[in-house]
Parts: sequence; structure tokens; C-alpha cells
Amino acid sequence: MAGIEEVARATGVSTATVSRALRGLPNVSERTRAAVRRAADELGYVASSSASGLASGRTLAMGVVVPSVSRWFYTQVLEGVDAELRAASYDMILFNLGGHRGDRERVFHRSILRKRTDALLALCLDFTAEEREQLTNLGHPTIVVGGPVRGLRSVGIDEKATARRATEHLIGLGHRDIAHLGGEDEEGLNSQVPAGRLRGFTQAMVDAGLPVRSEWIIPGGFSLPEGRTAMNRLLSRPGPRPTAVFAGSDEMAFGAILAAGDHGLRVPEDLSVIGIDDHDYSPSFGLTTMAQDPFEQGAVATRILLDELGGAEPRTRSVRSPVTLIVRTSTAPPRV
Repeated sequence: MAGIEEVARATGVSTATVSRALRGLPNVSERTRAAVRRAADELGYVASSSASGLASGRTLAMGVVVPSVSRWFYTQVLEGVDAELRAASYDMILFNLGGHRGDRERVFHRSILRKRTDALLALCLDFTAEEREQLTNLGHPTIVVGGPVRGLRSVGIDEKATARRATEHLIGLGHRDIAHLGGEDEEGLNSQVPAGRLRGFTQAMVDAGLPVRSEWIIPGGFSLPEGRTAMNRLLSRPGPRPTAVFAGSDEMAFGAILAAGDHGLRVPEDLSVIGIDDHDYSPSFGLTTMAQDPFEQGAVATRILLDELGGAEPRTRSVRSPVTLIVRTSTAPPRV
């Protein structure tokens, strides 16, 4: 097993440069960083966490708090976080709330993070005033991925603008009767995400002079089963049906497509469907969607924290991630 000196000799740089490159710290060129990582992999270099921790006073571990590990968005963010941490020879300590608010006690009130991590990254969570105070007292760099949180910086998309663009795509095709499958979720999760997407939908409809029918705004729980159930209820009601639906996530959009099939409706001939995410299964469903990159969001957030742990000036502003409209076969003009 090679040590840091062997990696330095193989790349022709100092041991200090090797250390900075492997920990993802600033002031190392990308070319040098890539060469160091390649040599470390080839030589089988493994950092000594105990020695590094004693020297720096750090644990060389980052805490990551997730509502659950069962959703595509969360797993993609975690992949991005893990990729950056591995490159920096940092460990990830995962705190999985398991979808239950009660487990937050284990993370915050028992101060696990104080003893075991150097920084905190949270996915799609909102925080109580008491939790914010605990985070401040910890003194750890903290960032949120997936929706804005009052008092904390975040990495994520512009929820309102993204939803507005998705709805405008349907309106541009000629749809006037549009439903919204929203993502209301469990208490304690970031309510700004579904709220922002509802605001974007509503604004697009109002600006186009179209009615927003409250009975066509339905909760889908950010999941395929709940989205399918909610859409089936809507399609089972007497009276006119929507010709299109904007779903606040691709998983809910999948549910809407399946519900259309349950009622003998064709997509997009009888019902156009658009989502947000560009889930791995979206091409298979032919789903038109607003694509985001949660892997990159996790990586960006992690790099921000690692840079600050390395002495960089703290970043106070949030990061807006790009989105792209990908048109597939699930949307088309309404039938006349």
C-alpha cells in the first residue's frame, strides 16, 4: 500500500500538493489534481484518516441527512456527494430519517453531528428554529440541496420558474384545460419545493388568461403510486377532464401516464403529461420533462463545503442549477 510520498514522487509534486489535491482543496490546478488522483489510484494509496484527523483536528467525515433513500432524486444527489468525498479522501456519514420526523431527534438533539463530522449537507429538509440554532452552535459549514431554506444557503433549481416553463410548454401546444399533480409531502420536508412549483403553474395559467381549477390541483406525494392514485381519482370524477397535466416530479408523471391507461386514455392523444427531473426511466415512458441534474447538485454542494473546510472564504449566496426542457412523446396539441 503506497503512502503520500510515493504519490508525490510519481507525479513530481510536493507531498503538500498531493494532500491538497486528494482532499479537494483550492489552489491546485485541475491538471495536477487529475494526475495526483490517477497516480493514487494506480499505486493503491489510502489516506490515514486517524493521522489526518489528529493533524487537522477534524474527523475527515461529512454528515449527510436525507429524508429517505428510496427516491431517485435523493440517490442521485448522494452519488454526487460520494464522488466528491471519495476524491477528497473524506468519509460520508449518512443520517437517514426513514421518512419519519421522529428520527430527527437522533440527528439534532443528541448532537451526533457535533462529535462525528466536520460539515453538514441536508437534502430537501426544512428546519425548525431550534434546529437552526443547533446548527449555528455546531459551527459546521452547512448547505441544503433541493429547495431554498430560510437562513441557509442551498443548491437547487428555481422551482417557480421551472414549473412556469413546464406549464407554458403545455399552453404553447394549445392546451387550456390543465391539471396540476402536486408534491405535497411529509411534515418536516422542504415545503418550498411543492409550493414553488404550484406558484409557477398558477402564474403561467393566470398570465395566459386561463382558469386555475382548484379541483384539478391534486396531491401526488412525489411518488408513482400516489400520483397514479390521485390521477385516477381525478379522471373518475364526472364532468370535463383536463387535456393535460403538469406533474411536479417525473415519478408522479409516470403515475399520471399509468392512470390514463387505467381509464383507456392515450398519451398524448387524450392526455398530455409533463414532469420535472429527467428520471432514469423518463425516456422509457417517453416523458417530456424539465431536466435537472441532482448528481451535479450534490457534487457542487460538497465542493463548496470541502473548499470552506480547506480555508476558502465561505460562500453566502445560494447556487441556482440549470434546467432544460426535453420534449419527448408524452406531450402534443389537444385533439380538436
